[in-house]
Amino acid sequence: MALTTRAWIRLFIVGSMAAALAACAAPRSQAPSKAPDPDQLRAIPAQTLGTGDVFEVRVVGEPELSGSYRVASDGSISFPFCGRVSVGSETATEVSEKLTTCLADGYLKNPQVTVFLKEHNSKKVFVFGEVNKPGTFPFEDRMNVVQAITLAGGFTKQASRNSVLVTRSVEGKEERIKVAVDDIGTGKQANLLLQPGDIVYVNESFF
Repeated sequence: MALTTRAWIRLFIVGSMAAALAACAAPRSQAPSKAPDPDQLRAIPAQTLGTGDVFEVRVVGEPELSGSYRVASDGSISFPFCGRVSVGSETATEVSEKLTTCLADGYLKNPQVTVFLKEHNSKKVFVFGEVNKPGTFPFEDRMNVVQAITLAGGFTKQASRNSVLVTRSVEGKEERIKVAVDDIGTGKQANLLLQPGDIVYVNESFF
């Protein structure tokens, strides 16, 4: 029995709707995620205190014990009730635990002490080569290679922006990491987090 024109149109609409529903139900393929930069995944050791560093101590409910302290040349500070306290080469968490133990020993009941690093004057990074203001700069927490180059006045006209070398000491051995800064700006490479003592050298372009 021949189908009428109206019947053909109805079948076409039903078929088109079924195809659209099937397409919606099908799982969408996901674009492959960008592989993480191995250099960016390096473990960043906890920062330790040194001579000249300034940190803030807060003791809950004890404002007279809270304040800023600068690490002396012998790696210690003078803290109320505790006298001279050695804090050199220790992390903020370790200093907090040490002060908590001291204050709990006959001075306060269940003291709550937190320590915040304010100035990391003992840790430095070094930037040399084709930058406008080469030199030594204070290390800051979560500092990256782009920040360091910016502190050094940025690139010179002769700089090879994609040929920056970061030299660092890892377990007593020197390690060199090549960083393409222009690629960081375009998102092709992750920004590299620096560590205290890193040397950033910007090569000269020969073109």
